[in-house]
Amino acid sequence: MWNETRGTSSIVDRAIVGQAGVWQESPLVGVDGLLKKHQATSSKAFRMTERPFLELVNVRGDTRDAAFVRAVEAVIGCRPPEKPNTTAQGNGYDMLWLGPDEWLVRSATAHDAAQTAPLQAKLIAAFKGVFASAVDIGSGYTVLEISGTRTREVLSRGCPLDLHPKLFGKGQCAQSHYFKSSLTLLPIGDDSFELVVRRSFADYFVKMMLDAAEPLMS
Repeated sequence: MWNETRGTSSIVDRAIVGQAGVWQESPLVGVDGLLKKHQATSSKAFRMTERPFLELVNVRGDTRDAAFVRAVEAVIGCRPPEKPNTTAQGNGYDMLWLGPDEWLVRSATAHDAAQTAPLQAKLIAAFKGVFASAVDIGSGYTVLEISGTRTREVLSRGCPLDLHPKLFGKGQCAQSHYFKSSLTLLPIGDDSFELVVRRSFADYFVKMMLDAAEPLMS
């Protein structure tokens, strides 16, 4: 979301573009105060932070098409994972399996706000002449990172997946929901996860998860 007039500072990261005073605003700006309070009192049991402005691109294609695979490898630096609910790592990107012909590509770092969808542009150029698509969805989602010794317990309060570390760990991913909010879940460590959440559910998601975590924080 772009806001040309907002001038106050907050915990929610924003990036200014050039001299025009255009701000890139996080979907979590509405729960700024709640996040500040949580982060001031968080413990080793559970902590939530946002990873704003990561590139998120939905990719569609056919791994039986060698041209598609070569194009992905040239830009992302890895082959699209073909095993369900697994991930692959490339040149600063993670590629998450969403379906037999669909993946989510997430950048490891926030992109330069002065550039408009640079990853999408690179993929579209690489896909020239290939039956494939790349759609930037970053403005419609945000990425949250949760960590702590009781993180899986907090997740299990609203997510129906079996989150036992022997069954769901690094190198895997899953699409599910947390209470009424859909999410894509990516383990990044023994007790840490990244969650891709829709912008329209961002406020609700944060409130529900922090409420579920509160009894386990001590």
